[in-house]
Amino acid sequence: MEKVMVMVVVAAAAVAAGVGRSEAAVYKVGDAVGWTILGSPNYTAWTVSKDIHLGDTIMFVYNKNFHNVLEVSKEDYKACNAASPIATYTTGNDSVTLNRRGHHFFICGVPGHCAAGQKVDIRIAKLHAPSGAVAPTGSTATSPVPAAADAGGSVSGPAPAPGPRPSAAGEERDLSQEVLLCLSAISAVLILM
Repeated sequence: MEKVMVMVVVAAAAVAAGVGRSEAAVYKVGDAVGWTILGSPNYTAWTVSKDIHLGDTIMFVYNKNFHNVLEVSKEDYKACNAASPIATYTTGNDSVTLNRRGHHFFICGVPGHCAAGQKVDIRIAKLHAPSGAVAPTGSTATSPVPAAADAGGSVSGPAPAPGPRPSAAGEERDLSQEVLLCLSAISAVLILM
């Protein structure tokens, strides 16, 4: 009986560990607007509306004749200082994989652009809410953007649609339902003992 109980607990732990997402997502900074100062996009609102995780990729799509992307320190972000970037991107279609937790600070290094709001602070938290969590009221959460881009730097594919993050199979998964199903299965096994 004790061996069966241990096997059930181990199986439950394995199922629970596997219900999280297994595929990194790609997000286009600014969604349809992209990386610009035209129209005064609110990049703070954009980042708050996303559920960006460790390993996800953010894409900066912009006209390389007028903009660039600089990853900078917190101090340089606050001061809009482009003098000593951590990394510089200039292709007009730059992908950055977020491979560490904490804040990732990006600005446009063209004089005046950062001060006009062309900067974004993307934070990878230590702990995340379950992938099926509902976005805060009033936000405009969208699904990740497909990574395909044409030669002109425009992202192709369908417009982002509201909803939870996709699973590896592309199907929507609700973590709470899967955990509940797992717990129900464990309960049934324990009752039969």
